[in-house]
Amino acid sequence: MIRHIIAAIATLLALWAMYFMYQLDVKAERLKQIQEVIRKSHQEVHLKQTMQPIQKAPTTTASQEAKKKENEVEQKLKALKERAGNMMAFKVSPLYKQKCSSCHGVNGEGIIGPKLVGKNESEVYQALVDFKSGKRKNYVMYGLLTKMSDDEIKALSKEIGTFAQKMEAASK
Repeated sequence: MIRHIIAAIATLLALWAMYFMYQLDVKAERLKQIQEVIRKSHQEVHLKQTMQPIQKAPTTTASQEAKKKENEVEQKLKALKERAGNMMAFKVSPLYKQKCSSCHGVNGEGIIGPKLVGKNESEVYQALVDFKSGKRKNYVMYGLLTKMSDDEIKALSKEIGTFAQKMEAASK
C-alpha cells in the first residue's frame, strides 16, 4: 500500500516537472519570436543631406547692435537681482551653512525645507531633539543630526532663533 502511494506521488511529481518544463519551453519560444521581430524591424535609415540656401539677415548698424546687447545685459542683471532676493541678508555660522542652508535657505527663508525665520530658540531646539531621537520622522534630518552634539544643537537653535531680528535689521 505504501509503495503505491509513493509511486503515485513520484508519478505526480514527474508529471508536474514535465508540465513545468513545457511551460519554460513555451516562454523561451515566445522570447525567440520577440527577438526575431525586433531583429527584422531593425532598419537602417539613410538621410540625404540637402543644402539649403542661406538667408541673409537684415543688416543692422553697429550702434543698434550695441544697444541691443546692452539691453539684454541689463535685463539679465535685473532678473538675477530679483532671483537673488535677500540672499545673504546676514551672516550665518559655518555649522548652519553646512547642515541647514541647502534645504532651509541661506537665511532660513525655506527652500525644500520649511521656513525657519520667526521660530524661537526653544521651538527649534525641541524640533531638532525630536528629529534626532526619531520622535519626529524625517530621514534627512535624522541623518544630519545623529552625529551632532547637544551643544551644537543648542548653538544652532540659538542662531536660528535670532533670524527674524537679523532679517529685520538687514532690511532697514
